[in-house]
Amino acid sequence: ALQPLRLLTLPSLALYQAQNRPKIMISYNVSKMVLRSWRHSWFRGGGGARQFSVVSEHLHHDTTHSSISPITRFTEDEEMTRDMARQWADQELRPIVREMDDEAKIRPEILSSLFECGFMGMEIPEKYGGSSMSFTSACLAIEEISRVDPSVSILVDIHNTLTNNAVRFWGSDALQETWLPRLATDTVSSFCLSEAGSGSDAFAMKTTATRSEDGSYYTINGSKLWISSAKEAGVFLVFANADPSKAYKGITAFMVDALTPGITVGSPEKKLGLRASSTCPVTFDNVKVNASNVLGDVGMGYKYCINILNEGRIGIGAQQVGIAKGCFDIAMPYLNERTQFGTVIGDFQGMQHQYAMIATEIHAAETMLYNACRLKEANLPFVKEASMVKLYSSQIAERAASKCIEW
Repeated sequence: ALQPLRLLTLPSLALYQAQNRPKIMISYNVSKMVLRSWRHSWFRGGGGARQFSVVSEHLHHDTTHSSISPITRFTEDEEMTRDMARQWADQELRPIVREMDDEAKIRPEILSSLFECGFMGMEIPEKYGGSSMSFTSACLAIEEISRVDPSVSILVDIHNTLTNNAVRFWGSDALQETWLPRLATDTVSSFCLSEAGSGSDAFAMKTTATRSEDGSYYTINGSKLWISSAKEAGVFLVFANADPSKAYKGITAFMVDALTPGITVGSPEKKLGLRASSTCPVTFDNVKVNASNVLGDVGMGYKYCINILNEGRIGIGAQQVGIAKGCFDIAMPYLNERTQFGTVIGDFQGMQHQYAMIATEIHAAETMLYNACRLKEANLPFVKEASMVKLYSSQIAERAASKCIEW
């Protein structure tokens, strides 16, 4: 069974060490061979981790006495999802990444292809047109797409880990029947939370939702800022305060069709990175929303927001791991091509120290990422691990990118 890291008990750890002590000594003696084999195969084999696993398989092949599976070992469906996402990103996305970045826009054919491949309904049940895959599968797809273009992966991430899951968890039957088929097949979503005065302090929001006298609809007024995928969105998951007298306990979530009168999406921010991803202000001016479009219970939006953003942090971790790996994918072949003093620069010990450290840090971030996924899937506490992986993976993505530029 696939289990999160925290489920590794001390007795099982001691048993593993006793069974593998001779093999660990062998692995030490061939460490230089492994490093060289891994370095030369990083790009051709799709990643050093894969080459490492091949070598390790020969050294540690006897696993018949252990029921503990590695965190980064995936089910057949998860591996299929990862491979499909990798192939799609390489074939469909990579050829036009530069153009989309220059245009600061995701092309419509990419959006259509994301839906056709099932990447936009990863955890949505098949009866609604989704893929019925695991949370880990969604993160694997996010990572592989981010490896080529994080602008596209952030759209996939927010759509799957925030909007889709919020509707699945707390949406009424009617709301699920209305939106899940669209979210799985043709409608991009956007998560409307942040405002000018409520970024980290999200519950200081000023956007209001005033209930009609007969209770049949709400009127939303206010402005949201830095809203990802706003230009592409066909539906907004909007957080607004339905009873300001109760402070944050009045915050309520609404599913709002993007074509509803009164919604204005402003010009995208001019960003240094993720340029193809639209990040826009969204204004709601007397936007009337039927009461049936309230997500969950009135006044419970703050709890839904806290819970769903914890999952979103894991998705961001997947994006950051993908960015780090993508940088490595580009840099490693170059280290084997450029020659100085009659030697490829990748053979200099000073360089080996650097890329070995970055590879180790990427692997650590990846392990944290999929441990958080398994904790979440096992219905175990994962908030700390989700926060940690978002923090650490973001640091490693920056460090890997900076080092790869230096190299």
